[in-house]
Amino acid sequence: MEDVLDVYTRSYEEESVLVCMDETSKQQIQEVRAPLPSAPGAPYRYDAEYQRNGVSNLFMFFAPLDGWRHVEVTAQRTKRDWALAIRQLVDEYWPKVKKITLVMDNLNTHNPSSLYETFPPAEAKRILDRLEIHHTPKHGSWLNMAEIELGILVRQCLSRRIPDQPTLRRETAAWEDRRNRKKAAVDWRFTTQDARIKLKRLYPSLDV
Repeated sequence: MEDVLDVYTRSYEEESVLVCMDETSKQQIQEVRAPLPSAPGAPYRYDAEYQRNGVSNLFMFFAPLDGWRHVEVTAQRTKRDWALAIRQLVDEYWPKVKKITLVMDNLNTHNPSSLYETFPPAEAKRILDRLEIHHTPKHGSWLNMAEIELGILVRQCLSRRIPDQPTLRRETAAWEDRRNRKKAAVDWRFTTQDARIKLKRLYPSLDV
């Protein structure tokens, strides 16, 4: 926990960036009857019946100090999907920085070995050399600022019926563009000192 909190208090120069990563899923819901639009005196109405139309995975990459985020929509959440998204982060979104400090949770796919299982060794090492990885502790995913940004995505964009993956891609891209143009950031104030006071029960008891 303190390792991640220390990462959040660093000063990042132009040649480095802090990126937090998390993921969620979205079930696609196809309407079976056309909804009725809202009108004066009548709210928007839709049928309770629906048709399930698959599930997509969403990787959230969030640079809280830069007000930047990217949502990558994939059909699955395998090691290969994660590795491809990480290469995209390194080569397409932050190609000029020397080091990306990456904060993420401890899912089995979020591991350097996923890069080696997806790419030739030289390519996997090239990508890995650009990363400084910090994992949140078990049951400590709330420390990941990307989780906060995912919550905003769900409230502002995903808390409705979305029929298919192409629509999901368009809607998340529009949300991403709007948030990036605003350079919306997170005002993180929880420090290591706060943790030692408020989460004292989580620390070992040293009876002298």
